[in-house]
Amino acid sequence: MVNPPAGTVVDSVVTRDELFDFFLVPQGVNQGTVTPTHYNVLEYNTTLKPDHLQQIAYKLCFMYYNWTGAIRVPAVCQYAHKLAFLVGQSLHRDPSPDLADLLYYL
Repeated sequence: MVNPPAGTVVDSVVTRDELFDFFLVPQGVNQGTVTPTHYNVLEYNTTLKPDHLQQIAYKLCFMYYNWTGAIRVPAVCQYAHKLAFLVGQSLHRDPSPDLADLLYYL
């Protein structure tokens, strides 16, 4: 048994019929088992075909500046995660009440 190659997309059989979701294997591994990333498309109001959206998600996994290959999630998600972690470490006070209705934590 071998791991699926990088770029493998599964968007049927194991996905939900009522949602637009898919699994993507963005990176290959030499040792161990590869773990696919599960994507849920929350709003789909574009003329892009699902295949094109899946290709964009795959290509964004190569855009992270700190790594020469693919990472597990698209670079914009990794940047948001890193920023939230750094802000959480450096701010030691409650957020401003003006931010109560905004998505400031992203």
